Amino acid sequence: MKLLRILITLMVVLISTSCIYSNDSSYPQTKKKWHGVHILRVYTSQDVDTLIRLVPRISQLGLNAIILELDFNFKYESHPELILQKDPITKEKASILTKICKKNGIKLIPMFQCLGHQSWAKETYPLLLNYPEFDITPGAYPNNDSIYCREWDPLNPSVNHIVFELLDELIDAFAADAFHVGMDEVFLLGDKKSPTTRSKDPAILFAKAVNDLYNHLVKKRHIEMLMWSDRLIDGGKYDFGEWQSSFNGTAPAIDMIPRDIIMCPWHYEDRKSYPSIPMFLAKGFRVLPASYEDTTAVKSLIAYSYDFAENDNMIGHLFTTWSVHSIDSLLSFDAIKVGLTTLKRFESNIK
Repeated sequence: MKLLRILITLMVVLISTSCIYSNDSSYPQTKKKWHGVHILRVYTSQDVDTLIRLVPRISQLGLNAIILELDFNFKYESHPELILQKDPITKEKASILTKICKKNGIKLIPMFQCLGHQSWAKETYPLLLNYPEFDITPGAYPNNDSIYCREWDPLNPSVNHIVFELLDELIDAFAADAFHVGMDEVFLLGDKKSPTTRSKDPAILFAKAVNDLYNHLVKKRHIEMLMWSDRLIDGGKYDFGEWQSSFNGTAPAIDMIPRDIIMCPWHYEDRKSYPSIPMFLAKGFRVLPASYEDTTAVKSLIAYSYDFAENDNMIGHLFTTWSVHSIDSLLSFDAIKVGLTTLKRFESNIK
């Protein structure tokens, strides 16, 4: 098994040098591995105060990157109608958090869920509440029944006009040099109840959404772009199921988007192998695999991915914390503690 992984690694290195979109020297090649954590439960300015207090201890644990999911919890000046919280995160608090992260050697990356996840359960989020014409399935699925989450329409140009203004505010407030756009668990592209995308190719639609964001973030704002990668993994080829991979036609988009996007494939169960990792590496993407709460699965994912650690495009590991309901609990989250110990062991062997 070890010999097979070594052979796969060599193949990945050879193939990645001849990609259609080879890595552009204009963006930095990461040498120090990222030990990242995705944080969801920072909704208010008071939550930011808690996170500011914890940043030195987060750094001491061995984490050096935070992906902070903000969505509609920021005090947007361009579109105040899209603010979800009564005590939203302010740009002043964002600046303080950014400075304390930098002081403690932590890369702070804002995140905004793009395209999908525009609702949860029966709650529809502010964008589609205030602009129902942006809904990919307008008027369909009352109370969000029979769907996972609502999605915006990637063919409506007015969506980008508003969303890009929100992203720009977050980039400026957090002085960001990288941005995570979400993009996971998208299921409604080409839906029969979607007037604009019905019968259209989901891969082309998904690639358009990705490329629109790329053109704004990378080409215009000159920052790096990260995204969840499940919609680019072919569920018919890779046995990951309908959530971690795509059965709805979006996977071919992988060959329609630039290769300098950082891919975050998330895999939460224990497996012998995680073939999405060499697949993305072979196509020339940088890869930041993401784990969750099963400590055995965390160790397995790190062990497998770090067989490719000498490839500069395997940039580290990302811990997700969906079940952590208070910021203070991050410090005692077993998956992070076990994972960081595992990372230290594997990284000690990297040449």
